[in-house]
Parts: sequence; structure tokens; C-alpha cells
Amino acid sequence: MPKKVLITDSVHPLLIEGLKEDGFYCEYQPDISLEEVRRRIKNYEGLIVNSKILVDSILLDAALKLRFVGRLGSGMEIIDQDYAAEKGVAVLSAPEGNCNAVAEQAVGMLLTLSNNLLRADTEVRQNIWQREKNRGFEIMGKTIGIIGFGHTGSAFAKKLQGMKMRILSYDKYKKNYTSEYPYVEEVEMRAIFENADIISFHLPLTDETKQFVDGPFIKKCKKGVIFINTSRGQVIKTVDLVAGLSSGDVGGACLDVFENEKPHLYSDDEQLLYDGLFSYENIVVSPHIAGWTYESKRRLADILLNKIRKVLKQEN
Repeated sequence: MPKKVLITDSVHPLLIEGLKEDGFYCEYQPDISLEEVRRRIKNYEGLIVNSKILVDSILLDAALKLRFVGRLGSGMEIIDQDYAAEKGVAVLSAPEGNCNAVAEQAVGMLLTLSNNLLRADTEVRQNIWQREKNRGFEIMGKTIGIIGFGHTGSAFAKKLQGMKMRILSYDKYKKNYTSEYPYVEEVEMRAIFENADIISFHLPLTDETKQFVDGPFIKKCKKGVIFINTSRGQVIKTVDLVAGLSSGDVGGACLDVFENEKPHLYSDDEQLLYDGLFSYENIVVSPHIAGWTYESKRRLADILLNKIRKVLKQEN
């Protein structure tokens, strides 16, 4: 009976070819539903997921042969890691694979916002030539706070080092981590609230970080603060962000992620909320694509394959 791996999302062929070389039979089912995975998982020793498949206790209980779960990316909220450990299932991720892509997009979104490029682009295409209206601001001389200094937060800091900004960072679970980053100041949250003109979030989604940014958080920030969120949408409470944009407490936002990323499932209240959010010109938005480059797709596959091989070698 061949060893089987179920691949539930789009992946670079490098991963499939590598697993085949290691003796696995790969079933590539990028459109498979969660219900179908739960029904079929008993037959597989490996499972590759991205974001749509919830690896919870129901799935893990049905996974009689499962040896490893590979996550194409970094967000681990979709996997019950504690229960997987109880079941003896190795859980692997590849946050190193797309951190550069996320960092590049965060910089791009910030520069797009600061230079009014979306509005200017639309106007020029309509033969509207308004230079003064589209006068921007420079990020040189500004203070930016990075909350979460893991793979993406540190990659973002690297992109900013030549821009003559003051770079502050806060990470609740890491201390003395900036020795490799002499251009970064490790601070407590109070310093970010008091000094940051721009705050960028690089956080996993946990009970602690859900709606981390709410009304009270915004009130502690400098008036007119700009937020960048390329991490998880539920880190920011959308209704409070809209209120902040309305009052001017928030001067702008760059958002690649949202509390609800399925517009076809919006409730009536959510539709009104997002219509309100998207009516602001001082925001830049994209559909959760910050880590979604051709290069990162290959890099994620390569890193995950090597981690799978290392775990399986340790088992043997």
C-alpha cells in the first residue's frame, strides 16, 4: 500500500515532485472541501493545507494514519496543534517562505498611501491633472512602530532601514532580539503609543490578539496614526477602525486582511460596515495577497519539503 499525501490547495510542483521522490503518492486536490477532507483523511499519512482546511479535533480523530500536517505559510490558527501533538502528528509551517513578500507589500502599500497613488492613477486615466490635491507626505523622519518582531516584522524592518525612519518594535514574547538589527529600538507598547506616526502589525491570530486594535487602543495612539495590517484581519476591530477614520484619530490604513474575507457571506450589517470602510480615500486595500508572489510560492514549497524530510528522517 503506497504512502499517500493529500494536498488541499495550490502548491508549487516542487513540493509534489519532492514528496514523490521520497516514496509518497500525492493526490492534488486544490478545490477539495473541508467535508471531503474529513471523509477521506483516514487514508493519508500526510496532509498539506493553506488556509481553507481547518485541522481540528474532528479531522484529527478521523486521521488514522496521519504522520504530518504541512502548512503552506505561517498562520497556525487553523490547526489544533496541541491535539495534533497528542495524536503524534507533526505540524510544520513555513513562515520563512513568504516573509519577504509580505514585507515588500507592506512597504508598497505605505508608499502608495503616502503619495496618494491610487487616487492620482484614477484621475490621470480620466485626464484629470490635479497636482496640488495629490501632494503626498514623505516617510523619512517619521516614527514607525512594528508590533510583532518575528519573520515578517523583522523582514519589514530590514526594508525600512534605508529610509531614515525611527523604527520601534514591540514583541510580548521576545526580549533582547534586536542585536542583529542595530537600526531598531526595542521598546514597550507605551513608547509606540506615544511616538509612532505609523504602526504595522505582524501578529498571529490568538485569543490575545483578536481585536487587539479597538477603540481604547486607537485613543492611546498619536492622533492621525496610520495602521498597516498584513497579518490577520481579526487583529483590528473593523467598526472601531471606521470610527477612528471618521473622527480623524486614524489618519489612514493599509489593509491586506479583514475580519471577514468572504464578501459573498457578508451580513447586511457587514455590508454596510465594509461599504463605509471602502468609502475612505485614505486607505489602501488588497485581497490578502501580501505573501502571494511567484517567488514565495516556490520558496514555501521548498522550505516545507525540507522540514517534512527532516521530521520523517527523525522518525526513522
